[in-house]
Amino acid sequence: MGDRVECRSDHDYIGHPLAFYWQEKRLEVAELLAQNRTPHGYSFRVRNKDFGIFELIYDTSSDQWSVHQI
Repeated sequence: MGDRVECRSDHDYIGHPLAFYWQEKRLEVAELLAQNRTPHGYSFRVRNKDFGIFELIYDTSSDQWSVHQI
């Protein structure tokens, strides 16, 4: 099972992340630093005010997220 990410989707398929879970804590996205379309899905580089920068990766084929601290 993948990591958990909460998104807001107005008109785009995936939208943009609002919060994510890391080490069993819900962390809010304070700033979206970058977003990219990848061959397998989407990648977002975000900043959380307390824990720093994270890479949130969504794989469209498996419909799963992965969260990595940078």
